[in-house]
Amino acid sequence: MSDLYSDPLGTAALAATELARITGKDRHDVALVMGSGWVSAADALGTPTHEFEATDLPGFPAPTVFGHGGKIRSYDLQGEKGTIRALVFLGRTHLYEGKGIEPVVHGVRTAVKAGCKTIVLTNACGGINRDYAVGQPVLIKDHISLTAVSPLIGADFVDLTDLYSKRIRAILRAEDPTLAEGVYAHWRGPSYETPAEINMIRVIGGDLVGMSTVPEAIAAHALGAEVVAISLVSNAAAGITGEKLSHEEVMAAGKAAAGKMGELLSKVLHKI
Repeated sequence: MSDLYSDPLGTAALAATELARITGKDRHDVALVMGSGWVSAADALGTPTHEFEATDLPGFPAPTVFGHGGKIRSYDLQGEKGTIRALVFLGRTHLYEGKGIEPVVHGVRTAVKAGCKTIVLTNACGGINRDYAVGQPVLIKDHISLTAVSPLIGADFVDLTDLYSKRIRAILRAEDPTLAEGVYAHWRGPSYETPAEINMIRVIGGDLVGMSTVPEAIAAHALGAEVVAISLVSNAAAGITGEKLSHEEVMAAGKAAAGKMGELLSKVLHKI
């Protein structure tokens, strides 16, 4: 049997095979990874045909962070082009959990192996750009990796120029012209950034900062999937307001606004 660390792609293929057995669906079309507080966005998609523990599939570790789920849902969504089979991950593994990079990207690799051509990544993040308000969704147009960790090993040179699909971002903005775009900085965590570190990120061009999404985006893109990512500004980053940061604040702000984003996604999934 494949091992996640010695054969990550083989393990993803095994997980996709088990997913097909559990759901009775030979393939899925699109996958959505729901970050902190985004469960209400998944609920807005309607009633899933299946819901089960992520650990029912090979290679998925149990969740270790409160509020980060650990379940997988399968939906049959009716759209203009027929039925869309959507795979939804409620929660994810983060680098700061200390399990290495492979569990972090295992979900999106499984999704691509299951047939998904499009990957939608969501997260809760700190807002650095002073034009952003708490509770505001922002499309990620580019990123800055501050972790020095890549899911790609060896001489696997992958162009990231259009990592966050311009095509899909245009579709989302056409549906909701109020959507802003920004550059997301990936911070390893679990400590939040200091005010000086936030100032550094602002100077180098970061609008948002968070502890997820970037490795998954790279891994999915490297396998040929089209990627779009949406950040929900759950708090002002350190030093912006002078207030201390808390995980509870992140969760509350995410829940307050994610439902609206779920409704938006349900409208545009058939277009992307």
